Amino acid sequence: MPATHLDPQMQKRLGVAGRVRLRRYVIALGTLLWVEPAGRRRARRAEGVGSRAARSRVEIPGREPRKEEGSPDNAVRRAVGHGLSPPAGRMSLAAYCVICCRRIGTSTSPPKSGTHWRDIRNIIKFTGSLILGGSLFLTYEVLALKKAVTLDTQVVEREKMKSYIYVQTVSLDKGENHGIAWQARKELHKAARKVLATSAKILRNPFADPFSTVDIEDHECAVWLLLRKSKSDDKTTRLEAVREMSETHHWHDYQYRIIAQACDPKTLIGLARSKESDLRFFLLPPPLPSLKEDSSTEEELRQLLASLPQTELDECIQYFTSLALSESSQSLAAQKGGLWCFGGNGLPYAESFGEVPSATVEMFCLEAIVKHSEISTHCDKIEANGGLQLLQRLYQLHKDCPKVQRNIMRVIGNMALNEHLHSSIVRSGWVSIMAEAMKSPHIMESSHAARILANLDRETVQEKYQDGVYVLHPQYRTSQPIKADVLFIHGLMGAAFKTWRQQDSEQAVIEKPMEDEDRYTTCWPKTWLAKDCPALRIISVEYDTSLSDWRARCPMERKSIAFRSNELLRKLRAAGVGDRPVVWISHSMGGLLVKKMLLEASAKPEMSTVINNTRGIIFYSVPHHGSRLAEYSVNIRYLLFPSLEVKELSKDLGIGDLIPVDVNHLNICKPKKKDAFLYQRTLQFIREALAKDLEN
Repeated sequence: MPATHLDPQMQKRLGVAGRVRLRRYVIALGTLLWVEPAGRRRARRAEGVGSRAARSRVEIPGREPRKEEGSPDNAVRRAVGHGLSPPAGRMSLAAYCVICCRRIGTSTSPPKSGTHWRDIRNIIKFTGSLILGGSLFLTYEVLALKKAVTLDTQVVEREKMKSYIYVQTVSLDKGENHGIAWQARKELHKAARKVLATSAKILRNPFADPFSTVDIEDHECAVWLLLRKSKSDDKTTRLEAVREMSETHHWHDYQYRIIAQACDPKTLIGLARSKESDLRFFLLPPPLPSLKEDSSTEEELRQLLASLPQTELDECIQYFTSLALSESSQSLAAQKGGLWCFGGNGLPYAESFGEVPSATVEMFCLEAIVKHSEISTHCDKIEANGGLQLLQRLYQLHKDCPKVQRNIMRVIGNMALNEHLHSSIVRSGWVSIMAEAMKSPHIMESSHAARILANLDRETVQEKYQDGVYVLHPQYRTSQPIKADVLFIHGLMGAAFKTWRQQDSEQAVIEKPMEDEDRYTTCWPKTWLAKDCPALRIISVEYDTSLSDWRARCPMERKSIAFRSNELLRKLRAAGVGDRPVVWISHSMGGLLVKKMLLEASAKPEMSTVINNTRGIIFYSVPHHGSRLAEYSVNIRYLLFPSLEVKELSKDLGIGDLIPVDVNHLNICKPKKKDAFLYQRTLQFIREALAKDLEN
């Protein structure tokens, strides 16, 4: 094989030894030819013509001799034949040797051929070229895939606090998406995703099968996986996803915003009803529409009330609705008192709003709208006329007026009883507002918010809580199974929350700001009893107790106890009371209502479960007037705490445990502290009455 076909490195190895040997030989020969005695060198110079003629035929070292000169032997013969002297001939021979040395130095000696190495070299060349080309192609595609699925961190940092999500845009040029290279990359990406998904299943990575076609970073997989689970057709999977979201506290702000923007209403409501949920899950309510020109919030509220039908209302509500519409803010400001109450705490008159005249008219209108919202068709009118946005504006304007906010929440809670209005309530931003109110330390605010969210939550709550029925425990979603109900019914001039507070004292007033609810609580059923018996559903009821407050201005007669008991029994049955074992706890006139409700339930077959599941009744200072409690049921346990005022009326009942307590009528249901006799005896009675049910 010619030397030129070999690798340069191989040529160098094969020719270097020969070149060195030839060069040494030529140099040695030339040296011997040039070493002459000095006398003969002078004689040669004397023969000028011959010597010059001989030297003229010698080429400059480094240049090749003429082609016609022939071989080196002929050149020597010609030099001798032309009569050159031996020294001149030897000089020509030496020059020719130098030329040959130059040629040998620049040429390559042919190596020995190796046939078996040639095939190996060809295979190595082909395989190496294939591997190198494939490696370059795979490297390019992997880098391109990595670039496609890598999230720009700078963009993320800029968009963390924004209220929208960037979506990757797609080119409208169809020509860009139909090339051979594009199709090849598409197929390669699909294969890479399948490999990643398979490895994830084996290694249990967060990269899940639903996201095998989504270009997201590994640390984002958990967020989108939970979103996917929250929209599953399986209810258990959805609830588990919401629970995991609520227990997550290590995400960045933008990840909470992703959930807030991408989740559905069911997930949002579930997060609002989860105790550990971060408020960053909830977006701010949408901007409210601007008020009409030359209009005010008070005027728009009055217009909303005027747009509602005046049918299906009792006569007193119609009377006060017309009063709220006819009276101007100036005439109302001149009045002292006169503020009426429909379902509040039973106080005779509120303080005058003379300092802020418009607040008086707003309160009149709100109280009337509360009653209108108890009728489903009127709720549709409120929503259609922009009532949700208007009430939200009022809620924000009156942050320092809890009573206004509570009335607004009563309206929203009544509207939430209608499932076809749920989407409107969610879109208007009320879920975010109620999620924040749920975490309020004020029990009335949190309980009103809990009622609204429970009525919105159709995933875990089957009952509906109408106006005046408040769940004190559990207010959040819980995995604790509920085994029984305990109902608290307040009495005359009482309320659902303030009646059941801890007894006030100088020490308690000092300790109110403290967070230790065992030392002071504004509602002991919510704090003490819920801790001691977590498997109970605790409900407190609020109703009108002193409708005679209206008689000065309303010409209609007040409602009887029979009417109130029927109305309250209907509300409690809608809340699921009677489906589980029940213990009733009543104070004052509330005990009379309980007895009347049980009598009504015993006469109605559809209410028979209320009687059959009643396990016990506690009466705090209830004047029974000698009535026979045994006629309700022989299976009911009774515990009576007569106060000083009703002690004489309760002596000869002959049923239940009668325990006289040296406490006045108002404080008999307000224990001084958690280890006080009143609370401990009440707790003991509840546990004994529900012993079998709580064990199961």
